[in-house]
Order: sequence, then C-alpha cells, then structure tokens
Amino acid sequence: MSIEIFINVAPRETRAALLENGVLQEIYIERPSRRGLVGNVYKGRVSRVLPGMQAAFIEIGLERTAFLHAADIALDHPEETIVSLPRVDDIRRLVAEGDHILVQVIKDPMGTKGARLTTFVSFPSKYLVYMPHGTGIGISSRIAEEAERLRLKTLVSAMQPQAENGAYIVRTAAQSASAEHLSEDMEYLHKLWRHVRSQGAEAPAGAIVHEDLPLTLRILRDELARGVERVLIDSSAEHAHMLHFAQNFIPGALHCIELYAAPRPIFDLHGIEEEIGLALQQRVVLKSGGYLMIDQTEAMTTIDVNTGAYVGHRNLEETIYRTNLEAAVAIARQLRLRNLGGIIIIDFIDMVDEPHRRAVLAALERALAGDRAATQIVSLSPLGVVEMTRKRTRESLEHLLCEPCRTCQGRGFTKTALTVCYEIFREIVRQSRQFASRELLILAHQDVVDCLLDEEASAMAELESQISRPIRLQAEALYGVDQYDVVLI
Repeated sequence: MSIEIFINVAPRETRAALLENGVLQEIYIERPSRRGLVGNVYKGRVSRVLPGMQAAFIEIGLERTAFLHAADIALDHPEETIVSLPRVDDIRRLVAEGDHILVQVIKDPMGTKGARLTTFVSFPSKYLVYMPHGTGIGISSRIAEEAERLRLKTLVSAMQPQAENGAYIVRTAAQSASAEHLSEDMEYLHKLWRHVRSQGAEAPAGAIVHEDLPLTLRILRDELARGVERVLIDSSAEHAHMLHFAQNFIPGALHCIELYAAPRPIFDLHGIEEEIGLALQQRVVLKSGGYLMIDQTEAMTTIDVNTGAYVGHRNLEETIYRTNLEAAVAIARQLRLRNLGGIIIIDFIDMVDEPHRRAVLAALERALAGDRAATQIVSLSPLGVVEMTRKRTRESLEHLLCEPCRTCQGRGFTKTALTVCYEIFREIVRQSRQFASRELLILAHQDVVDCLLDEEASAMAELESQISRPIRLQAEALYGVDQYDVVLI
C-alpha cells in the first residue's frame, strides 16, 4: 500500500491529508484559535470534587473547566500494548478542592463538554512512550516476531536508569532499532519529564507546563512508522522546520520530506479539496449507484444504506448483498475521514441469507483494521443493524469546520410558513384579549407575509372582524421563517 501525506500551510490554518493509494483517508486541521489540546500538560486547580460521580472539575486556564474521572487517574493502557498501572477507586483519596495538580489532556473539549484529563502523564518520542507514574514495559502488538519483542524488552529494561521510575511502551517504529537509538530516545524523554516536573512546581494554577508539537511535526512523529513513502509540504519555512526535526529525531525520514513548489494548490492534487467538501455532506454516493445517509448527533451517529439507482443483475438478495459489501468499505473510510466517534449505528439493507450477513460484517471489520482509532463492533442484528463504537479524542470534521444553522438552530428543519401563520393567529387572539390597542402590527418573514395575504387572506379578514381592530403586515428581511413579532400599537 502506498501512503502519502500532503500538508497545506496557510497564514492561520495548517491542514494535513493522509492518502492511501491516492485516496484521501484522513484529514487533520489545526488553527491557532482551536488548536488541539491532547498531550498538553497543565498545572490545574481542583475547583470541585463530586464523590457521587467519582470525578472532579479542574481549572486549567480554558473557557470551560476540565473533567477528571477516577478511572483516568489510573489511565488504562493504550490499545497497542500492555502496561500495568495502579488503579485508584476513590478520587477523594487523591484530590480535594483547592489542590494544585499536574494533569494532561487526553480528550479535547467537544461541544458543551470540557477537556478530559488524566494525572498519569505520558510523553511519546520516535521509538518509546514514557509514563513516569506507571510500571512495566509494553511492546506494540504490531511487532509480531517474538524474538524481536524479547530483544526490545530486554534492551529497554537494561537501559532504564535506576533513578528513573516509570513505564515504557515500545512503539512500532522501534522494530529493528539499535540500542543506541533507543538509549537516545530514553534520555530525551527523561530530560523532558524533569523539565516538565520543574516547570510544574513553579507554574501558577491554570498555566500550561508542556505543549505538544505543532501539526507539521506531530505528523512526522506519529505517522511515519506506518510506512509513509512521501511527505509533501507547500511551505518552505515549515519544510525547513520538518527537516531540522527529522535530522534530530527521525534521520531515516529525511529522504521522504519534500517541498511542493508547483503553482497548482497542493490540495487540488488527487481532488483533496473536493473530498473535504463531500465529507461535510449528509449523502455519500457509492460507485454502484447506491448511497449512504450519515447523520451526526450529540448522542450518536447513524448511517443508513440504500440501493438508490443500483438495480443489480441477478436477483434482489444479490443486489442488496453487493450494495452492503460496497457500503461496508465506504463506511470505514467515512468514519476515518470525518473522524466520527462515540456510538455509531449502521442500518444495512436487510439480508435474508446468513452467509451474506456474515460476509458483510467481515468486510466491515477488515475495512476498519487500518483505522488507528480503537473500534468495537457488537453484532449484526436480524434487522440488519450494526452497533459499534469508535474512540473519540478530537472533534469531528463537521464540528471543526461548521456551526449549527442560525435559522434552524441545528434542528435540521424549520416550520412551514403556514404553520407560522396559525401561530400568529393564536398570538393575535391572545394579545387582543389581554391588552387594549388601536391596531396590531405583524413583523414576519416575507414567505409568511405572502401566505397571510394570499392563502390566509379570508382568515385574516375574519380575525380583524373578531378582534375589532385592523392588522398590518410588515416583512422583515432578517427574520427566519419561524420568527415573528406581534406589536400592539
């Protein structure tokens, strides 16, 4: 598989696109105003402890207080390794209101929720992840050869200084790494931890103690181990920074970091810009003519599969089966591209044959195998519905690039002009019975005014007679269809 990364640097935004075999699979966006916080370390102040929830709210200098749960005090190990960490069942044994503690962000703020924190900080490097408060050594499950796993574990165990406690995760990139490279990584991580610890002791509450790398450098640190063949960036300044970073930490990657200097925008290559636009739409068209309908809500994401224009060639069951197979692959890609997380409900088209049902579920599992975010598929129900979860650590593409519609306030619909007319009639009766006036002025959207003057003209005349007062209409260009005011004059 050919993997490439294209990076577009603009004055106030940096975007990175990960492509597999020329097809966009993931998009990362970083803006100064909404830079991701995951990995940042803060000097926090406990503002409130909730024993009933086994949680505490921590002030770390952000708009909303962050959330620290008892389960995050003894952070579960990452998916790709096994590290033994102590677990604390009662948060009151660790924190009290007013305490100052060192915390790390493990989930960005999302919607109305604040950031999620842990007290078990971790620092990644090229080959290792260091957790100062943990114990043990874990090896990436993607390093399959038992001899290599044993070699790496022995090396890390032998090199760990007696004065430095902590747990280590040996990352996938460490496969075949020399003892010298592992030792350099370990020394760097220990220096970083000592610096963070000293800064944390001196910093005031709410101050940031350690900030994760910018997007351009995080991409090098986190993605190159996946076998990336080329990293193309359109900024000469950032290209120089990346080369300097690679020279110090990933010298083997220098050859694949290239400067893009062509006049055509870099995201026009492979239709990346167009793909981002399509990823914000509800409807996803399949090559066969079928389509997906993706609805993202606060509680969950639902995906509906439809045959659409695809009529097949043999019989209905075969048509449904082929559509579901294609949809399974497309869904896995859309989850990564849109960065959808949490509970996901997929409504496949109902299939009668059990082998077909198993094949579709297996196709979905295979397509999700390349997703670094942890996924869990529950089952395929008799109705063709799949329940699954995908780990969510940052905002989805839609939440990052869009905002709720100002007309419908995110509901996805507005009242019809006729419905608003009847609401206005009821409000006129209510107002006329409670307050005296010479006349009533109705301020409303142009469509509502047109409806009152056309379809509901006779009802308006009847209402004027009933309340014994004239009614004037005035169209307001800035009003939404379901906005109106009844003014007594």
